[in-house]
Amino acid sequence: MLNPKLIYKVLGSLLGLEAIFMTLCLIISVSYGEDDSLAFVISVLITLIASVTCRYVGRDAGNNLSRRDAFLVVTLVWCVFSLFGSLPYIIGGYIPNFTNAYFETISGFTTTGATILDDVEHLPHGILFWRSFTQWIGGLGIVFFTIAILPSLVGGSMKVFAAEATGPIKTKLHPRLSTSAQSIWIVFLLLTVLCQMSFKLLGMGWFDSVNYAMTTIATGGFATHNDSIEFFNSPTMEYVSTFFCFISGINFILLYRFAINREFKSLVNNSEVKFYVGVIAIFTTFIMFLLIHTNGYDTERAFRSAIYQVVSFITTTGLFNDDAARWPHVTWVVLAVCMFMGGCAGSTSGGFKSIRCLMLLKVASNEFKQMLHPKAVLPMKIADANITMQRRVTLLAFLTVYCLLFLFCAFTMTAAGIDNTNAITITMSTLGNVGPTLGTEIGPTMSWNELPDFAKWICSVLMLMGRLEILSVLVIFTPQFWKE
Repeated sequence: MLNPKLIYKVLGSLLGLEAIFMTLCLIISVSYGEDDSLAFVISVLITLIASVTCRYVGRDAGNNLSRRDAFLVVTLVWCVFSLFGSLPYIIGGYIPNFTNAYFETISGFTTTGATILDDVEHLPHGILFWRSFTQWIGGLGIVFFTIAILPSLVGGSMKVFAAEATGPIKTKLHPRLSTSAQSIWIVFLLLTVLCQMSFKLLGMGWFDSVNYAMTTIATGGFATHNDSIEFFNSPTMEYVSTFFCFISGINFILLYRFAINREFKSLVNNSEVKFYVGVIAIFTTFIMFLLIHTNGYDTERAFRSAIYQVVSFITTTGLFNDDAARWPHVTWVVLAVCMFMGGCAGSTSGGFKSIRCLMLLKVASNEFKQMLHPKAVLPMKIADANITMQRRVTLLAFLTVYCLLFLFCAFTMTAAGIDNTNAITITMSTLGNVGPTLGTEIGPTMSWNELPDFAKWICSVLMLMGRLEILSVLVIFTPQFWKE
């Protein structure tokens, strides 16, 4: 049975945190003396009123979420955060259309990076910082962030973690989930600082370096310039950006163990990491070869453009240093595979996840062996975890739902008159939280403003479902969920 009062209590607490986040952006706005200060003041007040109201309604609630409560809370938190997060855009008049404002905000929190803004360079600094900050908060998860700093706000936190965490295997560093969350957030914060310092040393200003660091480590892709990282015309900066995107696509628990416990072997011997690195190496080499022989690129530029785009797509970051729409069409297929595959589980990247792709390959391999030896017992182990039969069934169920959802939404957009290539890659991009698409109407470097409103709402739903891994959202709409 659902506990509405407890759900209101958690929502109220988290809305209070969102008001604090907006206050940070207000400080940025005031420091630059721009006209977005009033928009943030009003947004903070409205969010605080909603927070206090929800907390009042849930004042007598306990602190023990059931599994059903956790699934509903996580979905509602992401929807409500995006709703109130769109207020600065609407109130300030920077994105007056509600559909566009909600699309931009949920794209930020889910770290998708798809934008309806054609010209971000004319936005005030507070709004630009808010766009980047939404991605940074959403990188490891809104509720996961809360567990790290204020675990008492989220009752039954393990259930909430299971509903929000990405990947088929949920692992912890410590028996206490809050301690694990704090450790992972320390790594996340350190990577952000290192990335920001690297950008600053290479010539970026303070504001740009902070923004690009947040969106790079969160693998989100929002930029403060229309030309993304290409604006700076710095190959060294592009290599640094590639490195940090690549690192952010690796499981943060492995990064923590490597950085703190010096467990180098656990990182380099991890089967998912090997698969992730191998795919990047193969795809980069293939695209590099094509760019040299088809587009006339020199070796260094071909390598830099290829590895940047492959890493950006596979980690679902969405930053760009070249226009992939002008590349040979076969490279679109490779980048589309990257969009689908995604980075490692437990990272900030989206997509299907490398570990699931590896599991599917091992399931297929075992099936061939089983055909030859019907009575054989064939265990399956990946990344030091035993893959039980139940997990294999869940994997196939997830793949089935993923494919059906993809086909339905791509068909709907095509039937509505959207170009076939765009309809397919838009669906892949939003469901995988990637950001850029491949096509002529809405290409890798273009905004999504041309989409009709109904398509933007479909994309918003897909972004949410992709971030929460589909089943955690769809379970709410099953009849069993609402039965006692």
